[in-house]
Order: sequence, then structure tokens, then C-alpha cells
Amino acid sequence: MGSSDSKVHFRKAVVQLASTTQAVEAWDDVFWEQFWARPSTSIQDVFALVPAAEVRALREESPSNLATLCYKAVERLSRAADVGCPSERERAAALNCARLLTRLLPFIYEDADWRGFFWAGPLAALKQHCPDDDGDDWDGGRPLAESLLLAVADLLFCPHLTVRGHGDGVREAGAEAVDSCELIWEAGVGFAPSPVLNSSHDSNRTELLKLLLTCFSEVLYLSPAQSQGNPWVLFFCSAANRHALPLFTSLLNVVCAYDPWGRGFPYGHLLFWDRRRVLVEQALQVLVVALERPGPPEVEPEPDADSGQAHNQFVDFLSRIHREEDLSFILKGVSRLLNNPLAQTYLPNSSQKIGFHRELLVLFWKICHFNKVRRSRGDIRPAQLGGNSDTPLQKFLFLVLKSSHVLDILVPVLFFLDEARSDPADVGLVHTGVAILLLLSGERNFGVRLNKPFTLRVPMDVPVFNGTHADLLVVIFHRMMTGGGHGRLRPLFDCLLTVVVNVSPYLKSLSMVSADKLLHLLEVFSQPRFLFSAPNNHQLVFFLLEAFNNIVQYQFDGNSNLVYSLIRRRQLFYQLANTQTDAASIGEALLRRKKKKRREGEPAPTGPPSGIPDVTEKGQTGQDVGDPPRTPDEGPGVGGVIDSESSWERCRQDTRPESEGGARLSGDSSAPWTATPDWALCWKSKLPLQTIMRLLQVLVPQVEKICIDKALTDEREILKFLQHGTLVGLLPVPHPILIRKSQVNAATTSWFRTYAWGVVYLRNLDPPIWYDTDIRLFEIQKM
Repeated sequence: MGSSDSKVHFRKAVVQLASTTQAVEAWDDVFWEQFWARPSTSIQDVFALVPAAEVRALREESPSNLATLCYKAVERLSRAADVGCPSERERAAALNCARLLTRLLPFIYEDADWRGFFWAGPLAALKQHCPDDDGDDWDGGRPLAESLLLAVADLLFCPHLTVRGHGDGVREAGAEAVDSCELIWEAGVGFAPSPVLNSSHDSNRTELLKLLLTCFSEVLYLSPAQSQGNPWVLFFCSAANRHALPLFTSLLNVVCAYDPWGRGFPYGHLLFWDRRRVLVEQALQVLVVALERPGPPEVEPEPDADSGQAHNQFVDFLSRIHREEDLSFILKGVSRLLNNPLAQTYLPNSSQKIGFHRELLVLFWKICHFNKVRRSRGDIRPAQLGGNSDTPLQKFLFLVLKSSHVLDILVPVLFFLDEARSDPADVGLVHTGVAILLLLSGERNFGVRLNKPFTLRVPMDVPVFNGTHADLLVVIFHRMMTGGGHGRLRPLFDCLLTVVVNVSPYLKSLSMVSADKLLHLLEVFSQPRFLFSAPNNHQLVFFLLEAFNNIVQYQFDGNSNLVYSLIRRRQLFYQLANTQTDAASIGEALLRRKKKKRREGEPAPTGPPSGIPDVTEKGQTGQDVGDPPRTPDEGPGVGGVIDSESSWERCRQDTRPESEGGARLSGDSSAPWTATPDWALCWKSKLPLQTIMRLLQVLVPQVEKICIDKALTDEREILKFLQHGTLVGLLPVPHPILIRKSQVNAATTSWFRTYAWGVVYLRNLDPPIWYDTDIRLFEIQKM
């Protein structure tokens, strides 16, 4: 009965505020207390009792009342943080203020005239939105945004509300006297004690983190060009927030320490509500959107000792983590959570599966990017994160690659890529996974680790093979480039094959299955109708040939399966070397392609979903891969690739649009591109076929002779012969190993920001914080 009465009184207050055209005085505490004094109003109740239409009507017709409501809610929240919420009434009021602000903030952000309200200072905001008020009741101090963020930070370490209280060894005191470094939520990085789990504290932390995430979400209502540098994030993660370090550590530790298995009871997640899982998901989302450097990605700013607002301290703290035990804690936590969806038990659906793997992949990418090798300067609180200023900090990526733990990341990434390749809504997940693999493949140890045998039982629909993790990678990549949905993934083909090329010099033994997959890709990409249909399609052939050359020259022993496949499919290389480049042959190939399209029916363009944008460079089409659908004019995948000088680079420069730094093909850059004999001859003359042709020249006669002399019909005998063969002194001098490393640029940073917010938007549907508001960062497609 009491709960029902509370909702009725709350609803009456909302109706009264929305219906009156007269300003309600800020000093009328009796009226304003109606919004947060009732203890039994949940956040779902607030969203149901405060309809979007009424908030917009309040914003348009009674702006002074909306401004006063926001001011009073922030004031009440700040007061609760100052006194430390000693009573149940104070704690209920603080949470109700947080719920109400979570509801109101998106409607403040969607109106450009209101967007600066929280940053203008209370008095300035009052004069703008309440011109008839003299402002006697308003404090002209710091902006409401800063007051709100500092209050939330204090409440996240408030005794009895979010951390242990007086009865647990913490003296009763106001916010200023609380040492939050002693109240970190979970053991892990920089903190050894393991606090006792408290479901009430977890629930309250989740509510406050939801408000914090809503504060950060102003970027959702800005175009991508306007979303550079989030003032809410920059202030909250600056030195002005004295809780920045313990909060960063708490968020990171809560995520990395979480074990979805819990106590291991089958179907336990169906019997008990796991409040820790909800907190982990919210903490992960806050961490992902807060780890953002304000400046250009190429700049590595050092902390400014005079001003804490010059940089993001969350990024700085992450970059300084160097102890191996801390980095191992992070790596094991992330890999454990990423592998959770792959776990299989004898009892169907008996274990809890997490749904926040997308955010985890973004977090992993950011940790690899921000945790750099450099020397520590200045003090870092607490001392556990700093260490001797002369000690070089250890790189997280080095730890990932120095042991087989990298395979604990690789397998789930491949699983997610395979699962998402045919889903248009998950193209962003595919881009994220490919960006991670591109980053890892730039390091030698990644290629070496791929030689470990693959023996796991993973729920992936892949051909049965006895091989290594490298074979699994090749099989999954082949499915992505030739299976369902590959038209949407065409912009990523360059990146996928770049990964293959980077690891190829270290692959000791490919299986027959993966060798055949690579040869099939060469067959598809070397078709004249594909080669001549776009200016850069030939580069895929160059990638494959380079991979074959690397394996033959550096790992010939042990790769008899691939060598046998090269011999068996030798006609592919002969046909490629004899590709006709005259105008008649080019026209005939394109005519065959057009007839094929006309015969099958031209499919509609299938680009990435507009809800999560495709971050690719312009200037390359992907058409007719096998029989793929026609795709928009899109280019290489996430972040681009640092291309070392390669045999096709000069021809590629001749065909790139002027916007990419290349010369125009003709006077009109907007004219449709058409293959010409000179262009085709340019790249064809640089095909790196010498190594493979020499291999075929030596081995084909030997294999044919053995087959005739011994009347062999079993390929195992041929493989045995090839295993004991050698080409020492017969092949051209091995070329230097070229590694193409991923390059972070402004487009990459913008893409990850947009994708992360797209995931956050879709994952916060209970309550639907941003639903039915005017989102501008990306387009929402309603089904």
C-alpha cells in the first residue's frame, strides 16, 4: 500500500509541475521534496511516471520549472554527498535524485539551446531559461555539471550507501574525510583486501553508475564531427575529482574479478538474481566510454603537473600499470569473460552466459593501445600503481603475447567473428575483432603462438581438421570472405589478408584443409572479372602470393600440405601469369561479369547498418568475390594498415582518389573508374610469382615422375616425398619479412567511440534511457 501511495504522490507532483505555466519558486522545499522523499520509487517507476512527452512539454512551455527541478535535484544530491547519507531517508533521497536526473538529462541534451545549461553556471543558466527570476535563491558558484559529477563521485564511496559503514571499521564522517583509496570495491590492481559482497551496495553503485553514464552521453546528441572531447568525461576523469584513481581501480577490478560461474551451481542464475553481474556490466560501460584521450591519437601527452584538466587521468592510470601480477589479473579476467559464451556443459543452459562481450573487446583494444612502455614521472596514487620512477613500465600487449594466453583471446574473437559474419546488426563486432587481430598480428610472437595444436571443443560450425590455431584462423577467414554476409565484409578483406601475411613467415605446418582454403581464395580473387572490376582488387592477389612466398621461403619444412596444394592447383598460377591485359580481354571479362549479374539479378547494395557506422577509407570497391552482392564504394578496414614498400604499392598510388593522396585517373575525379591496359600491365608486371614458379619448375617434374614410376594414386605417398624434399639453393634469395602494423588514427578513434556508444545505447533498455530521443551520433533503424 505504501509503495502505491508513493507512486501516486510522485505522479501528482509531476503532473502539477508540467501543467502549471507559472514558475515554482526554488525556495519551496515542500513542493520539490515530493520528487525524492518517497523511499519506494524504483528507476523503472520513474521512467513510467515521467513520460517523455511531459518532459518535452515542460522544456518548451515551462523552462524555468525544468531548470529549477534540475538545480534542486543536483543540490539535493550534493547535500547527501556532503553529509554522507547517515540515515535511510538520506540514502533514499540521493537515489531518487539520481533516478530523476537519469530520466531528465537525455531531454536536456537533445535540445541545442539547453545543451549548455549544466555548464553555464547556475546563475547564468537561470537568466537564460528563467528570465523572470531574480536569482536570489541560486548559487553563482561552479557549474551544475561539475557539482553533479563531484557529488556522484563522493556517493560512489559513501559509507552505508555504496561501501561499508561505521560498524565495519570505517568511522562516520562527511565526504571530505573519507579515504576512498581504502574503500576500493574489489581486490585486484593496486588493492589487496577483498571486501565482503553486499548486494545492496552493488545495487546502489549500479544506479549511480547509470546516472554517470547518462551524464557522459551528451555525445549521443552531437554529430561525429562535434563529438571530439567530451567535457563531462574530461572533468570527471581529471584531478578535480579526488576519487578518480580509486574509482578507476574499482571499475577495472570489478570487471576483471567477475566470475559468471559464481559458486558453480547448475542453473543457479535462474534461481538467484546476480546483482554483481548488473554492476559489472554498468562498470564496464562506464570504463569503456571514459577511456578516451581528448587530443589527436598520434599525440601522447604527458600529465600536466599544474592542471589536472589537461589530460584524462583514467588513460594515464591505465598507461602506468606495469606490475606483472596486475597485468596478469587484467588479462586473465578479460580472457575468462570472453571465453564464457564458448563454455559447454553436459546440462544444457545450466551456466550463465554473459552478454557484454562487445564492450569487453573494445576494452581489450583500449588497454592494448593505452598501456605503453615508458618511464614513470611524478607521483601516482596509490603507490602500488607507480613504483620506482626509473623502472620501465611493462607493456600489456607484451604480456599477452609472451605466453599462450594470447590464444585465450584469439579463440573467442574468432568465435564472435564467425557468429556475427552473417548478421547485419553485428558488423561493428566484426570490425572490432578484426582490429584486434590486426593489432596482434603485427607482433612476431603472435604468429609463433599460432602453431600450438587446436584441441578445444568450441561450438563453431567449421570443417573438422587436425591442426593448429593457425588453421582455425584461416578457416574462419575463408568463411568470412566467401560465406554468407561477405558482401558487407568486403571492406575488411584487406585487413583479413594482412593478418594472414603478417603471420605467414612463422606458420610451421598448415593442414590440408586450410591450405585448400587459401588456394580457393586465390582462385576467387584471380578471376579476370574480379581483378578488372575495381582499382584495388588486385591487391588481394598480392597479399595471397606474399603469404605463399613467406611460407615457402621460411617454413618449407613441415608445410608439405601447402606445397602439395600449390602443385595440385598449379594452373591457377599459370593462368594468373598469362592474364591478358589488352583492352579487348578487359572488356570481355567485364562483359561476362555484367551478363552474370544480369542473369542472377542485381542485388541491392548491402553496406553496413547505419546504426553502427562503417569506419573505412573511401576509394575501393569490393565486387564479385566468388558470387558476392555488390557493395558500396568502401575501402580498407578499421584504422588502416601501415604498408611497407610492396610490389603493388606504386600501381595502387596511381589509382587512389585524390582525397587519399594519390593522383587522379582523369581530369574528372567523380567519373566512373574503368580498367585500362596500362593500369593492368602495371600491377601484372609486379606480381611476385618468381618463388612459386621456381618451386613448380623443380617439384612438378619430380612428383610426376614418382607417380608414374610407382603408379601412385594415394596422396599420402606424395606428401611423404615432399616432407623429405628440400629446395635449398634452388629458390630465389628470401625477401625480408615485412610486417604491416595497425595504425591508430583519428578515424579509428572516432569509430571506436561511436561503436562503443552504439553498444551502450542498445544494452541499456531496462530502463530505456535514450530510447525515442533525438540521437545524432548514429542513425537508429526501428524495426
